Amino acid sequence: MEDTDLIYDWNALGAIDWSAVEVDLNDETLRDGLQSPSAIDPGTEAKCRLLHLMADLGIVAADIGLPGAGPRAVEAVRVLAKEIVQHNLPIAPNCAARTVVADVEPIAKISQEAGIAIEAATFIGSSPIRQYAEDWTLDRMLKVSEEAVTFAVREGLPVMYVTEDTTRARPETLKALYGNAIRWGARRLCLADTVGHATPTGVRNLVKFVKEEIVIPSGEDVKLDWHGHRDRGLGVINCLAAIEAGVDRVHATALGVGERVGNAEMDLLIVNLHLLGAHTHDVSALREYCELAAATIGVPLPANYPVMGDDAFRTGTGVHAAAIIKARKKGNTWLADRVYSSVPAASFGAQQRIEVSPVSGLSNVKCWLAEHGYDASDDVLCERLFGAAKLADRVLSDEDCHRIVSQASDKESGSAV
Repeated sequence: MEDTDLIYDWNALGAIDWSAVEVDLNDETLRDGLQSPSAIDPGTEAKCRLLHLMADLGIVAADIGLPGAGPRAVEAVRVLAKEIVQHNLPIAPNCAARTVVADVEPIAKISQEAGIAIEAATFIGSSPIRQYAEDWTLDRMLKVSEEAVTFAVREGLPVMYVTEDTTRARPETLKALYGNAIRWGARRLCLADTVGHATPTGVRNLVKFVKEEIVIPSGEDVKLDWHGHRDRGLGVINCLAAIEAGVDRVHATALGVGERVGNAEMDLLIVNLHLLGAHTHDVSALREYCELAAATIGVPLPANYPVMGDDAFRTGTGVHAAAIIKARKKGNTWLADRVYSSVPAASFGAQQRIEVSPVSGLSNVKCWLAEHGYDASDDVLCERLFGAAKLADRVLSDEDCHRIVSQASDKESGSAV
């Protein structure tokens, strides 16, 4: 039997051909990610390293900051832009800017200094609730948008026009804002789920509307981006829905860091696209990318975080461990990595770990003993470790197991004397 015959994939029924999907990834870690109220703004050395890891992972674009925020932000953006140029990184930079000329000016200046095109991601709120809170009229929104977009275009900057809170905006407002932005020279539109309101159905409805009612009638070659937050825990699934609906690029951040509870998780997005066959780039740098973000931005990496958490490929459960051990005995590493995991550990620099716990079977105990250089056929050692596990209130650490085995060995030696 072929390995692929061992898994019946219901996900593939009626789905798009993910292997034929072409979608770009835009990393927002160094801008939107750093707006997390818990984030630490790392030094430029760490930011540059993250840029290199993005390139290693096949991420082709990155938001390198909001220079309108002040001198510190300007300097960071300048350093990152020059890093891309000096090391010829295959990353297209962009910078966020409010729809005011004062925010676009430093982007143009840094672009000229570094000698690289920097896309101006000019943003403005678009939902009626935001308009009401800000006392904005549509005419005022159009006026400031026109000033910012036309200035950026005159300065030679590519423009991505971003409507904040797109997923709660009225269709006629989006037609007015996006339609005019295209007319003023914007060649990329970003649909933003700024407060994590959308469901996958909402994402598909919105993308379909913008493509059919705005982009196609414009007659211009306009790209669509999706930018989503995870307030409802739907960040990654909404990215996949947007890709299925036909967007050209999706935004995400390392470990989902960002405003409030964060953005879609770039690492999990890459994992899913990789497993679906849509991201064929080398993903071996994913663990370093996550660990660097966690260490330098202060993002917690919980034990139960998918793929990268400490518990992702651990089990102390007897039934689970027994299946993995039986697969290993067949000499089939592919099988052992998938029999109790939808994510193959080896693909992401990890391995399945069998441990000893109150819900373990003897197979766990024997496996642990063999892997740590003990005689797994020694009934006394097996019984002592198995008995101790049944009395425990948690998974036994390696230190616990070594101590129990050592004590059992001492007792056995003493009785022999």
